[in-house]
Amino acid sequence: MPALWTYEPADPRRPPASASRPDGEIVMEEPKRIPVSREVIERLKHCTSGSLTTELFKKGLRQCFLVGLRPMNPNAVKFAGEAYPIRMIPAREDLDTIATLKPHANPDNLQWEAVENIPEGHVLVIDSRNDPRAASAGAMLPTRLKVRGAAAIVTDGSFRDGVELARLDFPAYAREVVASTRLSYHRVIDLNVPVACADVAVYPGDILVGDGDGVTVIPRHLAAEMADLCEARDALEKYLYYRVAAGEGLYGVYPPTDQIRADYAAWKAAGSKPEDAPRIRAGGRDAA
Repeated sequence: MPALWTYEPADPRRPPASASRPDGEIVMEEPKRIPVSREVIERLKHCTSGSLTTELFKKGLRQCFLVGLRPMNPNAVKFAGEAYPIRMIPAREDLDTIATLKPHANPDNLQWEAVENIPEGHVLVIDSRNDPRAASAGAMLPTRLKVRGAAAIVTDGSFRDGVELARLDFPAYAREVVASTRLSYHRVIDLNVPVACADVAVYPGDILVGDGDGVTVIPRHLAAEMADLCEARDALEKYLYYRVAAGEGLYGVYPPTDQIRADYAAWKAAGSKPEDAPRIRAGGRDAA
């Protein structure tokens, strides 16, 4: 079985430290993974993708959304968890045969190893090279992931068993549904390594968040900060929506001015009732 690379970046912008041994060989030292609490991950689960991508953009991260992926079950969409990525390469006819699906671990079927070893609360992220011609998985693997306590399964390719996945109470995201077996076009070659999913870099331990719109990737070192920023943005955006829905124009409300932010603070102090948003203003005055 090939060695499994378990690089755990604290910050992907900073490469691992290196040192030279007496024999001249360069030794790479893996950086420590920044802790992310279950409480932070649970908070991120309730943040919207719009707020997450906006706050990540403000940090200089232009595209962290997995474009084109949709939930197989529209009633099972919300999740947050640490990434457990696996990488696929094109299948080869003399290697990827039905005989590789053996009743025991073997190096020709690493996908089963991923499912049976993924830590609880993690997301199985499959780099299918954006190729939807063969299924990255069917209903059996997501069902096993659910039983083992995983958070979700995400691929930039396809799934099979779409009818079953549409009924499964487990978040599963893909581009399409196709009946063709994975062996037709895909070979799993690496487990728990950095991958590209929907052309977005996903490192082991990054935080993935899913909602009805899709999946967002949060670099691990920004997780706690994103929870704070996005909770605040979601609450403010809800208030601004109440104002616009009541008939106010966009200019001066969205994005909010200092006056609007003061009105928002007054509205929160008064109890945050939706029906009061168009009326309550800072300084104790009501809207005309």
